[in-house]
Amino acid sequence: MLRPINPPGPSIPGISQAMLVSEGRLLILSGHVPFDGASEVVSGDLATQLDRVFRNMQATLHAAGADFSAVARLTIYVRDYDPSQLPIIRAVRDRWIDAECPPASALIGVAALAFPDMLVEVDAMAFLPA
Repeated sequence: MLRPINPPGPSIPGISQAMLVSEGRLLILSGHVPFDGASEVVSGDLATQLDRVFRNMQATLHAAGADFSAVARLTIYVRDYDPSQLPIIRAVRDRWIDAECPPASALIGVAALAFPDMLVEVDAMAFLPA
């Protein structure tokens, strides 16, 4: 259903340049945030918050009958992004996705997010079987 497209030449390690969707139904995930069960921002560093975001995304995917293998596209928004954070972001992300077939991705640094204590937000597109 999802096939990575990685042409020869320059590429960014750890992501697919594109994902070809051959069939299925589109699931668009809104920006997921690091909320706990009480809808409060979890305290902690970027890794802690990002892990919670992916946990929340997993719950949404499961509710739709899917898992992270269905994710074709991720966009990660990081407040006050610094390039030194990239290894942290990848380490957390790689615990949730299939690093052998990673989704197409974008990482965007932003000045602020919806709540002052929020460090990260992630949205996605997934495809479920037809």
